[in-house]
Amino acid sequence: MLLFLTCFIQLGQAQQYSNKIITGAEQLDTYLPLLKGKKVALLVNQTSVIKKTHLVDTLIASGIDIVKIFAPEHGFRGTADAGEKVKNGVDVKTGITITSMYGANKKPSKESMQGIEYVIFDIQDVGARFYTYISSLQYMMEACAEANVPLLVLDRPNPNGFYVDGPVLEPKYKSFVGMQSIPVVHGMTVGEYAQMLNGEGWLANKKKCSLKVIACKQYNHSMLYNLPIPPSPNLKSPSAVLLYPSLCLFEGTIVSVGRGTETPFEVWGHPDFKDNGFSFKPVSKEGAKNPPFENKTCYGADLRLSPKDILKITEGKMNLSFIRNAYSLCKDKPTFFNSFFEKLAGTATLKSQLMQNKSDADIRKSWAAGLTKFKKIRKKYLLYPDFE
Repeated sequence: MLLFLTCFIQLGQAQQYSNKIITGAEQLDTYLPLLKGKKVALLVNQTSVIKKTHLVDTLIASGIDIVKIFAPEHGFRGTADAGEKVKNGVDVKTGITITSMYGANKKPSKESMQGIEYVIFDIQDVGARFYTYISSLQYMMEACAEANVPLLVLDRPNPNGFYVDGPVLEPKYKSFVGMQSIPVVHGMTVGEYAQMLNGEGWLANKKKCSLKVIACKQYNHSMLYNLPIPPSPNLKSPSAVLLYPSLCLFEGTIVSVGRGTETPFEVWGHPDFKDNGFSFKPVSKEGAKNPPFENKTCYGADLRLSPKDILKITEGKMNLSFIRNAYSLCKDKPTFFNSFFEKLAGTATLKSQLMQNKSDADIRKSWAAGLTKFKKIRKKYLLYPDFE
């Protein structure tokens, strides 16, 4: 059992307290009997741990026959850049074959599923639509459904699971950074989301995956979960995780979010924003090879604050002031957005609204109907007490 720091969320403040949350992976007695005598594959990464031991090593020590590891974006060890292709290979420690789900193929092929009798998904998500682990989850569910292989999801808390916000994705903007018509912040754990994919018939050809979820114990959606391991190379702190749903929109603009610094997703800036006093200089490093504006001084905003202060800024919702401020500093405004912005936002409307300087109230009003519809669907699949 691990001891994690959690917070109870109230608008404008966060009351900290300690709480013992038991993740799905920790409940070995519940799921080991399902795996005995089976040839098992795992979709896992560096976050797939029980205390300080990787799930793969724990299962091998428990006598489970692990025949394959599937690797998501950033790879099995979690060191690859965002968007960097992950290669097939062999795990040096165990000799187990690694099949990439972020290379030539993002969905496991029929051939790669042969000889597998059970699949486990155990990856820490951060609760944003464009964070690609839930896209890999969907593709694995589809592959399992087609191969008649059951899938076991070992659930983990969602560090942004205390709210639902943002525009709902429009079907024409579907991509690997947004495969379903859900808001930017969906407020669900991967176990809950897997149940939604199955229950709403959202898998390819409306197939159903044979799904079992091992839910967390002593968790609810009013808690802010402090991740024990960074979920990807550029989300290094609790504050970065909280800021990610708002700052990731900058990936569809000319603005740097600090990739190549020690505090990515806690700063933003551009070499031309010289009127701002704060500055940083990205350099190439593991997890951020050749970052935007490498070795150039960027000027912008410093958001290296405590999680409590981040919660005061965001007030339990996406914060649009960051991108508004950056847009106001851009002298050549037609160059500010790129085509990736619409995929991240899931709509062309948000870009238009920001360019027209629409108020936050007007923008949020345009999200309201979609959020109301989604929340009704979401309620059906929740495994934990909600924040409302």
